[in-house]
Amino acid sequence: MIRSNQKIADQEIDTFIKFKQFFELSPDLLCVAGFDGYFKQINPAVSNLLGYSQEELLAKPISFFVHHEDKKTTINAQNDLKNKIPLLNFENRYLTKNGTTIWLLWTSLPIESDSHVYAIAKNITYQKELEKERNQNLTDLININNNFKKLTYTAAHDLRSPVNNLLTIFDLLETDTINDPETAEFITLLKTTSLNLKDTLNEYVTMLDKQNEINEHLEEVHFQETLEDTVLSINALIENSQAKIDCNFTELKCIAFNKSNLKSIFLNLITNAIKYANPDYLPRISIFSKTSDDQKQLIVTDNGIGFDMEVVKDKIFGLHQKFHDHEDSKGIGLYLVHNHITSLGGNITVDSKVNHGTTFTITFKD
Repeated sequence: MIRSNQKIADQEIDTFIKFKQFFELSPDLLCVAGFDGYFKQINPAVSNLLGYSQEELLAKPISFFVHHEDKKTTINAQNDLKNKIPLLNFENRYLTKNGTTIWLLWTSLPIESDSHVYAIAKNITYQKELEKERNQNLTDLININNNFKKLTYTAAHDLRSPVNNLLTIFDLLETDTINDPETAEFITLLKTTSLNLKDTLNEYVTMLDKQNEINEHLEEVHFQETLEDTVLSINALIENSQAKIDCNFTELKCIAFNKSNLKSIFLNLITNAIKYANPDYLPRISIFSKTSDDQKQLIVTDNGIGFDMEVVKDKIFGLHQKFHDHEDSKGIGLYLVHNHITSLGGNITVDSKVNHGTTFTITFKD
């Protein structure tokens, strides 16, 4: 009987030693607090993190160490514990001895029989800093997007006046008196281009006026028709560059999309292909649609100078990102293309190689 009691005592001592080792060595903050609002026992991690000695931490009420903005919620949490309500995933801020703010995540269990609270806390300061940085980046992105929308609206709106003035001048011109057929044809082409520009600007302004609506207007948009409208608006550019555009929309003739957005996508990808054409070849652009693994896609390929994917990486669709020294390069076109696609739930990928052209693959939302 004596040996049995001794064995039990030895086991209890061994358990106590192991618990004490766990308590002392744990990197998490472990503490025992009283219902009176004071720490009764703390492990070294508490002192190490807050910078106070054990004596200082036990001598003052817990609220003394809590950030002033979190004192009220902390007192409310302490009252819940007094009412036998466990505390799970409670966050509050503490101030270290040197004034640094520390975020802690608490789990606390009240034991009514001895009027104590047993608690464990994790330091989540780093996670909070990441969360703050992410929220700031999101705010900055929203502000940039809003500013860009305002800029786009202002530009599209203000450009309508000079275009209207230009069209008025064309109306005043007596083309019948022009004897040179080539000049007359040029003026007619310029007027047609100006009319298309006016229509495009009006569409942009209308679209931007509706930007605050929950969903952008979707309609059944035909690829062939939209491409023809786009080509007509830049016909002079295409002819001067001697660019050849091949298209095939037999597999997928139309898509539920925003027509103005699709015209802008065609416009920017075609003009980019011409702008960054390989000087050794005439520009050739291939545009076709397809369905792949139940995905509806539009593929645009050119034989231009391309770019180094390792260099551009994820910057290619960024605002004002330029990868070639071209006088007309503004770094806006691909940003607009990406925005048009992603704003409606789709995505766009790119594959390119220096002097071997570029392929853009647009996948539309189902």
